[in-house]
Amino acid sequence: MPRLLKQIIIFAIFYFVTDLVYSQSLYRYRFEEPWSVSMSIGPTQYFGELYSLWKYNEGVQPDWNANIAVRRTMGTRTRLRADFSYYQISGQDPPADPRSNRSPRNLHFRARNVEAALIGEYHWKPVKLYNITRNFFNLYAFAGVGVSSNNPKAELDGEWVNLRPLQLENNPYNKYIMVFPTGIGAKYKLNVYADLTLELNYRWTLTDYMDDISAYNVSDFYLDLIADYGTFGEGPNPDRLRLAIRNPNFLDDNGNPDVQRILNNGGRIRRGSGLEERFDGYLSINLGIEVYLSPDIWDNWIFRNRINEKRFRFW
Repeated sequence: MPRLLKQIIIFAIFYFVTDLVYSQSLYRYRFEEPWSVSMSIGPTQYFGELYSLWKYNEGVQPDWNANIAVRRTMGTRTRLRADFSYYQISGQDPPADPRSNRSPRNLHFRARNVEAALIGEYHWKPVKLYNITRNFFNLYAFAGVGVSSNNPKAELDGEWVNLRPLQLENNPYNKYIMVFPTGIGAKYKLNVYADLTLELNYRWTLTDYMDDISAYNVSDFYLDLIADYGTFGEGPNPDRLRLAIRNPNFLDDNGNPDVQRILNNGGRIRRGSGLEERFDGYLSINLGIEVYLSPDIWDNWIFRNRINEKRFRFW
């Protein structure tokens, strides 16, 4: 066999084997996986009768939240996600901006709630791609609808008391409320399987009772509160008045409600803030990791398939 022909055959075999190995090593990344899961955590800020960043200088009074989400790619730039969160919110009068005249109320609350939502995302750059060609940086906006528990509490005599069953303002409200998440987010590609995410999410609601406060003063229901309290706390439900009115000007020397002062005042004791925006809400800023659920991840990243590893090592 001529020498030149041998060289051509050897070169062809070498090229074919090299191309096959290279193609197979890259083929492992050529998946278009629509499903992903993410986990994130970050601060949560409540907005309502006990906190108003927009109108007064209130500073930042954050709590925290944790989130798990399942996403699916629906179109070229759209994704749908199921969102599950645990979050804490709270508010208190002291310290408050002096212009708000809130400090004399001496009110506070905290809540530990869970939320579930269905959210649509629209991305700046395409997302319906092979994961290996996924953009390294992408921005997105989102909106959706969900439901949250609503369980405000206040501290009384060293114990945290559920406020919703007490109906301090004679106005019952639901244990579960509608929420409308809206916001923006950013993703940075860490590797073929995972993105780093940063998201700002404000939840609009249809309730003014996430903090158990809505009425501007107690004039419409103070007589009912006093009837439940009695003259010296001997009534059927004295905690209603004790939790509704905490202004030191209407307490006796023992820190209990002074019924006569309240009656003399005619119920003109401030409770709410008189804000134009009547509905409460909360904001979260979360940092997290999103992982794309391809078959390849189980074989070669998590469990590291030893059979294929010898043929297609990549780390």
